[in-house]
Amino acid sequence: MNLNHWDKLYALSLEIENELKDVFASIDETAFYNQKKVLDAFREEQLSDADFMPGSGYGYDDRGRDKLERIYARVFGCEAALVRHQIVSGTHALTIGLFGLLRPGDTMLVVSGKPYDTLSDVIGLTNNEKNMGSLNNFGVNYQQIDLLPDGSFDYPAIEKALLDKPKMVYLQRSRGYADRPTLTPEGIGELVHYVKSRIRTYVVVDNCYGEFCRNAEPTHYGADLIIGSLIKNPGGGMAESGGYLAGTKEAIDLCSYRMSCPGLGNEVGAGLGQTKSMIKGLFFSPHVTAQALKTAVFAAAIFEKAGFDVSPKPFDTRNDIIQSIRFDKPEALIAFCRGIQSASPVDSHVVPEPWDMPGYNDPVIMAAGAFTQGSSIELSADGPIRPPYIAFLQGGLTYESGKLAILSTCNLMKEV
Repeated sequence: MNLNHWDKLYALSLEIENELKDVFASIDETAFYNQKKVLDAFREEQLSDADFMPGSGYGYDDRGRDKLERIYARVFGCEAALVRHQIVSGTHALTIGLFGLLRPGDTMLVVSGKPYDTLSDVIGLTNNEKNMGSLNNFGVNYQQIDLLPDGSFDYPAIEKALLDKPKMVYLQRSRGYADRPTLTPEGIGELVHYVKSRIRTYVVVDNCYGEFCRNAEPTHYGADLIIGSLIKNPGGGMAESGGYLAGTKEAIDLCSYRMSCPGLGNEVGAGLGQTKSMIKGLFFSPHVTAQALKTAVFAAAIFEKAGFDVSPKPFDTRNDIIQSIRFDKPEALIAFCRGIQSASPVDSHVVPEPWDMPGYNDPVIMAAGAFTQGSSIELSADGPIRPPYIAFLQGGLTYESGKLAILSTCNLMKEV
């Protein structure tokens, strides 16, 4: 199918949008539900202009910071939260959670297959891992159970592993760079019930890319801890850095001692003028997440019509903002990422090249013409240079800019 003509592409886009109108309406309905949930939390905590005053120094009694964390807890239906700009990435937030809850001799049971590449050094899974303070260095045991071919949990294997009473059952909601479905909040809830009915343990969920895609989060289904990044969904494109952990008070207290130090916990860490952008980001997040979801659905539809294998499919229920497109050859993956970069508002003149990124096992190409470095709620695309050469597209602050970028990329790609 030859799409290398702008007028034909635009006409095709109108046809696709007409086909997707019910999908888009469903996304808007979810955004409305989540926007009400966020607004109610703001009102219940009586957010005021005085809460935007920047804290400094130790950050004792930083009212804006503390109120933001209470708002997060309300939104995510849990007891407590840590929301800090000092958390430098999603991987950092996850590391705080892992080291906060696990002790030497404990076992971390992962039930969703191998976690993100960036966690390999944190856990101690890589051959080049040295004495850098990984979980393995501290005597924490690691056990992994892969998902079944259909993307569901392997309950017989999990039941057997639970006999060893792991301290933590860990799962990753999003697919990462794996070719598998994103986990649903309902499916996670079933796992939580299954585990909790058998042993006392922490159920921890890497929630990156999944916030506000559905009406409920894993904490609404009983997860002890969810973890994510503020330059993804919950930052709404406004937060310039940061991460969050939300869950039970017990889990959050333990994680706060890892975030700062024992005895200080969440009492320290000044806002330094970042609190307002984090609060605004949360307020915008349901709407911005909906824009990213529409961009992903549109990309799935147009590339599927062009003959590529996409996941999720255009009419599938979305559980995160990630859209994968399988190209089967490196040249097409690279061309796709370069097309997305060329249609970005920032650094559109830059030509992405695969490179050996810290924390990844293969060269990775990334297109990220974002206002905030590394922000993946802004339109971005990336993928490891390894078979089957899948591009992972995510983000889009506005659907219109996302649509333009997809059409521009199609127009530039000879393969489409």
